[in-house]
Amino acid sequence: MEVVMPSKRCLLLLGGALATVAAPAVLVRPAFAERRESHDKLKAAGKKEEDVTPPEDLMREHGVLDRVLLLYEAAIRKLSSNEDFNPALVTQSARIIRDFINNYHEKSEEEHVFPRFKKAGKMTELVDTLLRQHAAGRKVTETILRLAPSGRSNADDRRQLIGSMQSFITMYRPHAAREDTDLFPKLKDVVSPHEYDAMGEDFEKKEHELFGEDGFEKMAARVAQLEQQMGIHDLDQFTPH
Repeated sequence: MEVVMPSKRCLLLLGGALATVAAPAVLVRPAFAERRESHDKLKAAGKKEEDVTPPEDLMREHGVLDRVLLLYEAAIRKLSSNEDFNPALVTQSARIIRDFINNYHEKSEEEHVFPRFKKAGKMTELVDTLLRQHAAGRKVTETILRLAPSGRSNADDRRQLIGSMQSFITMYRPHAAREDTDLFPKLKDVVSPHEYDAMGEDFEKKEHELFGEDGFEKMAARVAQLEQQMGIHDLDQFTPH
């Protein structure tokens, strides 16, 4: 039987084809291994693959604030029309403001954000105004907590409660908007990359210390429950028809 030996050209072509098939596996395997190793390191360190930046963290907390302002507005409508509802909903809303906004969110700004702008000599007038509003907001929150239990039954307390909630809304909507659009986007200009990363870690550490794991998610869930009870959870009701 005659044995046909492949030509040198055939061997070269065959070798090239095999190399082409094998190349993706050679290239993909290290890349996949590198990604897997990175993922495993993050998991071992207890970190998420995509960390929330300090401005993003503060802005989403403003989302909780905005939703409580909607609860206040709903309470104002009910109180103004003498509609029957549980005044404890106002108390619980104000406690979220006190615990999550006044004593955590604003403290984070006062301890980590505002001093950086002051030190850099940037946006100092805005920072001074924001600080004054923080102090005013805490006083108004305490007033709301004091008046809420009797706001349904006592006409004078109801009038003061409505006024306090309205003044809180009037101040905090522009307050949060200025921080989101003017201050927070400039944060990277007044801190080093290391400080920027450390700030995010400090925020998360304090959140866990005060509210446990998934503190933000728990607080958002509490707000959602209050929205259900207040009758404003259905987002479509705010759509103009």
